[in-house]
Amino acid sequence: MALGLEYAGKRVLVVGGARAARRILARYLAVGATVHHVPEPSPVTGAVAPVAPIATAMPGVLSPVFPRSIGSWGALIAAVDLVVVVEASPQLDAVIAAACARHRTWLTRESAASTSPIGSVTLVGGGPGLEKLLTVGALAALNAADIVYYDRLGPTDRLDVWAPGAEHVDVGKAPGHHAIPQRATERMLVASALAGLTVVRLKGGDPFVFGRGGEEVLACRAAGVPVSVISGVTSAIAVPAAAGIPVTHRDISRLFTVISGHAPISDSELTHLIGLDGTIVVLMGIGTLQQLVAGLARLGMRTDMPVAIVERGFAHDQRTTVGRLDTIGALASTAGVRSPAVVVIGEVVALAGHGDDAAADIMREAATLAS
Repeated sequence: MALGLEYAGKRVLVVGGARAARRILARYLAVGATVHHVPEPSPVTGAVAPVAPIATAMPGVLSPVFPRSIGSWGALIAAVDLVVVVEASPQLDAVIAAACARHRTWLTRESAASTSPIGSVTLVGGGPGLEKLLTVGALAALNAADIVYYDRLGPTDRLDVWAPGAEHVDVGKAPGHHAIPQRATERMLVASALAGLTVVRLKGGDPFVFGRGGEEVLACRAAGVPVSVISGVTSAIAVPAAAGIPVTHRDISRLFTVISGHAPISDSELTHLIGLDGTIVVLMGIGTLQQLVAGLARLGMRTDMPVAIVERGFAHDQRTTVGRLDTIGALASTAGVRSPAVVVIGEVVALAGHGDDAAADIMREAATLAS
C-alpha cells in the first residue's frame, strides 16, 4: 500500500502481532507518523493483557497499548487518526469497524507479513533506470520488502517511497570495482531470508540478462530459501529504442543477438556473429570496444556497417554516438564514451537517423482506409 496521504505527525494504531505487522509498523514510522501498536489480541473478546516487553517490537513504536474490553477499544480508536488492522478475529474486526465508524476514524486492513522462520528472496528487474519502466510486479515486491539489496544500475531515486520502512543496502558494482563481491552478496541474501525477512534483490535491467541472477537463485536454493524472479525491461532492447533504434525491422533485420563485452570475444564467436547477419547488441562492451570492432572488420564484416553507442539510456544526459565499423573506435575515444552504455551494430542503426519508414507506411495505409 502506498501512503498517498500525509501521515507525518498523525496518530496511527496498528493491530496485530509484532512480526506479522512489522512492515506496516516500519512503513508508518518511515513517513513520520506517531505509531501505537496493539499486540495480538484475544480472538474472542479483543482484550489484550499486559505482557513482558516484546523482543520483536519495532524501534520507534510507542509502548504497546493493552485494551482490556470492547469499551476500551472505542476510547483508544477515538484518540487516533487511523487504524490499521493486520490480524484480528471476525468479532474483533467488527468491534473495530463499528468504533471507527462511530468516531469517524479512518480504517484500513493490510495483509500480514510472513511469520515463517524462513523468509524469501525475490529477484526484481528494475529496468534500465527509468522509474516508469518498473513493472507492477516489481513495485508490489518492493512494497512488501523488509530489506532491499540494490545496485547502481537499477532505479533507486524513490526507493524510500517504493519500499517504505525497509532497510536499503547498496551492493552495487562499478566497472573494475566490486566493493561487495558477488559471493558475499549471495551470502547476505541468504542470511537475511534465514532470519525470516522478506528480501528483494533489485537489479538493473532483467535479472537473467547478464545480471548474475541465476547464480543468486542457485545460492538460495542450495540454502533452502524460497526464491522467485520478477523479470524486468532489459536495456538490450529498451536503450536502443530510447535512441530510436529498433533491434529488429522488417526487411532489414529479422534477428538480434545480445552479447556481453565484459571479456574479449573470440574470433570464433565473432565469425558466427557475422554469419548470422543480424543486429548485434553488446552490453558492458566499452572496455572491449576497440577489440570488438577491429575483430569484426578483420573477419569480414563490412567496414561501413552502422554502429551506435548509447550512453546512460533514459537518463537526462543520455547520449548517442553514431559511426561506422571503421570509425566508431576513434569517435568513441574522441567523445570520451563511458559505461554504462549499449553498443548496437547493424543496419537498424541507420533508422535512428530518418525514422521508421515501415511504420510511416502503415500509418498512411490506415489513414487511406479510414477516409
